[in-house]
Amino acid sequence: MVTSTTAVIYPDSDGKPMSDNTKQFEWIVYIKKGLDLVFQGEPLVFVAGDLLWYPVEGNSKICQAPDTMVVFGRPKGDRGSYRQWTEADIPPQVVFEVIAPSNTIVEMSRKFQFYQHHGVEEYYIWDPDRLELGGFRRAENWLLEIETIQDWVSPRLGVRFSLNETGALQLFRPDGESFETFEQLARRADQERQRADQAELQVAQQSKARTAAEERAERLALRLRALGIDPEETTEPPS
Repeated sequence: MVTSTTAVIYPDSDGKPMSDNTKQFEWIVYIKKGLDLVFQGEPLVFVAGDLLWYPVEGNSKICQAPDTMVVFGRPKGDRGSYRQWTEADIPPQVVFEVIAPSNTIVEMSRKFQFYQHHGVEEYYIWDPDRLELGGFRRAENWLLEIETIQDWVSPRLGVRFSLNETGALQLFRPDGESFETFEQLARRADQERQRADQAELQVAQQSKARTAAEERAERLALRLRALGIDPEETTEPPS
């Protein structure tokens, strides 16, 4: 008897958009790129946004695409999807979801069950429309709600969570500096470039002033020599 096997296909896309609107997109980028900067010097910390995660080999229907996920112990690099069995069987330890108006209670409950079942250690949810922040941390094999999320520090990330005076989410790096938006980063880079240009101009002006002073001193020395005076000779002052 001849048997045939069909290779399982794991699509790189679930056909769904990364975000429902510009607000959700901006928050996903804020979280994902901020974490990229936190772990830019850590070669074995993989950060991804909207990447399909397949935890079970042989079943392409079991998958989820967190808005942002962080995997400790896996190298950085491009991936079409995160197939856990090819990644030393390490699941993402931290995931973020940014709520969109189209997200239903059933959908979010399904995501929670998925993360609960497949080993996520920390799960954070941010609703930018309602200004609501929630979090869960694994304890005794269960994701339990973090009762006080204000100023909570993620055990895995070292990142501090805060709601600012307007109620918006603000994340802080382990060094205490706030996550920045792309516009804030660009503005700071421009300011630093302006400071560098100003410092370079100041150095050039000082160099020009020294050159002018040296030229004046040389012209004076030539005049003194023309009068028979050697400017390099020193004389004792009269007593």
